[in-house]
Amino acid sequence: MTIQEKLSLLAGAARYDASCASSGSERYVEKGIGSTLKAGICHSWSDDGRCISLLKVLLTNICIYDCAYCVNRRSNTIPRAIFTVDELVFLTMEFYRRNYIEGLFLSSGVFQSPDVTMQMMIDVVKKLRKEQGFYGYIHMKAIPGASLHLLDEAGKYVDRLSANIELPSEGALKKLAPEKNGKQVFSIMGYITDQRETLLAERKKGKKAPLYVPAGQSTQVIVGATPDTDKQILRLSHYLYQKIGLKRVYYSAYTPVNPDPRLPSLSTMPPLKREHRLYQADWLLRFYHFDVDELFDRKHDSLDERFDPKTWWALTHRDMFPVEVSTADYETLLRVPGIGVKSAKRIISARRYGALSFESLKKMGVVMKRAQFFITCQGISCSPLDLHSASLEDFLAREENSPQQLSLFKEPF
Repeated sequence: MTIQEKLSLLAGAARYDASCASSGSERYVEKGIGSTLKAGICHSWSDDGRCISLLKVLLTNICIYDCAYCVNRRSNTIPRAIFTVDELVFLTMEFYRRNYIEGLFLSSGVFQSPDVTMQMMIDVVKKLRKEQGFYGYIHMKAIPGASLHLLDEAGKYVDRLSANIELPSEGALKKLAPEKNGKQVFSIMGYITDQRETLLAERKKGKKAPLYVPAGQSTQVIVGATPDTDKQILRLSHYLYQKIGLKRVYYSAYTPVNPDPRLPSLSTMPPLKREHRLYQADWLLRFYHFDVDELFDRKHDSLDERFDPKTWWALTHRDMFPVEVSTADYETLLRVPGIGVKSAKRIISARRYGALSFESLKKMGVVMKRAQFFITCQGISCSPLDLHSASLEDFLAREENSPQQLSLFKEPF
């Protein structure tokens, strides 16, 4: 194959890996090509810190594993290719010089063995850093089963390392990917976290410890390929955030790419709405101080697809509303649908200097279409419906599912 043919094949094969956001890293250099800042990558980023463009590609789609859900599994008769180290370095540098990309996301099938694959990927990023002087953002997959010394080396050259859990339970993994070991993924995550914390502590003491995975770790979970419930998935995510310190868990709606009796057959579209609700619930866990159990009732372990999880919680706890925005504390404001982290902080700050009004709340970023039912301002309500009205749920469900223009720059709640 030519390098262009390899690129077409291996870039296409990488599209199922969703965990490739790139922000939160900091890597300053005096000489070299590219840089990263906390707000994003290189010299261009969106206001909410999300990356603009990455070269997202596999080293190879050759794989020794035969996972039921993976298009690159061993038993599939598909075209196979593998980049050489020099080819990937050449592509990255040429794409960067042409302003096509601002960083690299490098993943791979497991070629020959985890150590062989990991070493080839390290050779790519090492050559970019050392020989080409490239200091843009690099996100690389950590291959489960690879030796720890390879993780040590990789972490010194990349901004983010991530090992995909893929399936939310050990039972699901044994059924759909019996050759893989879920404990290896958790072991890798724990090791990277320990190394990162150790080197961060040394840098704080004034020692010249090297940067190690400055943007942290992420992972990906496939949603809908197994009977695992939303509650199980979110409990796993909560554990990863609290105990292992992951920066982000990505949820990927199951897309059937292989005919396999172990997999569910989808009569309609992939469960994209479910994926969306999981992202919203994940946001509540990370930034709004919700617990997993608060997002579910006793009878159901799945998120209600009619409402975003925060609105659902408010509707099932109407006795806690309406909230008086002029006096409520920060934690209470965070529970109000339509009030996000930024707008809650603005409310706390603004009311020190004067009385609030519904117009001023709008200017602070409060989404009044949702918040109006759950708040009062100076003792006054502007809600067109009674909080305890049976028609409130129907109204909010229609609003939730009506077509709307989404914005990158507004908070989701």
